Amino acid sequence: MAEPIRVLVTGAAGQIAYSLLYSIAKGDVFGKDQPIILVLLDITPMLPVLDGVVMELQDCALPLLREVIPTDKVEVGFKDLDAAILVGSMPRKEGMERKDLLKANVAIFKTQGEALEKYAKKTVKVLVVGNPANTNCLIASKSAPSIPKENFSCLTRLDHNRARSQVAMRVGVPSDSVKNVTIWGNHSSTQYPDVHHAIVTRNGKEIAAFDAVNDESWLKGDFISTVQQRGAAVIKARKLSSAMSAAKAICDHMRDIWFGTPDGEWVSMGIYSSGNSYGVPDDLMYSFPVKIKNKSWKVVDGLSINDFSRGKMDATAAELVEERDTALTFLSA
Repeated sequence: MAEPIRVLVTGAAGQIAYSLLYSIAKGDVFGKDQPIILVLLDITPMLPVLDGVVMELQDCALPLLREVIPTDKVEVGFKDLDAAILVGSMPRKEGMERKDLLKANVAIFKTQGEALEKYAKKTVKVLVVGNPANTNCLIASKSAPSIPKENFSCLTRLDHNRARSQVAMRVGVPSDSVKNVTIWGNHSSTQYPDVHHAIVTRNGKEIAAFDAVNDESWLKGDFISTVQQRGAAVIKARKLSSAMSAAKAICDHMRDIWFGTPDGEWVSMGIYSSGNSYGVPDDLMYSFPVKIKNKSWKVVDGLSINDFSRGKMDATAAELVEERDTALTFLSA
């Protein structure tokens, strides 16, 4: 048996974590022969709830789960980590300006970045889920300067999965028959779900998604807005935010980091933009198409970008630049 790895989940008493922890603990993410020490971090008032989560994990009797450590202390939570899944963030409250939300989250992710810097392994892989995920991820990475920027990513896999599923339902194929959709930019309503390079397998043949769907106005209209607004639609229906699908996306994202992407396929994740070939401004966490091998991602270069796509990619980049610049004023305050 391998040595156990230490995996942190923040916001561990919350909804997303409740759907996530079982999958991690039973081996769906880091492998069926990888023992795990689960570290669960949340704020002090949530510790009694966390105790209940710990009891449930124990009661699952999962052979890979070697230890569960509930805590409200960063020095315990971030110690010697192999992977950190930062789910907890300040949610937007009614009447709250986006600027106020950014300010609250800058404080949280600065603290967590500093804790990663001080206590975690330098090889730690950090996934930021808590919104605004891209900018929170950037703040965390800037607050942990000795951990490579490449080790930080933010979750746009949920948007990627949503896009894939919408195309699959439209064409009448299983979702794994759709590959190489791309989410560009911010995990917000400006993100751009792009299917110009996506492929659909139907009746054993690979065809371009645009040809398979055969409805350009849908692909450039309702499809994009459905994916962009899906989170809001779930909240409206459930009166709660996406939890099951977010947890599944986190599992997909981390499993691909650990084991790589399948040959000929790429996935979407928010990564550090500096030096990219698509004209996206440097020093952002921006979602690109990536292939992953040996726990390292590489942007898929050379995709042709038409004027429609360029406009969408630039708009979401502009939002990220504005978010970053606002967040940095709080970071230096």
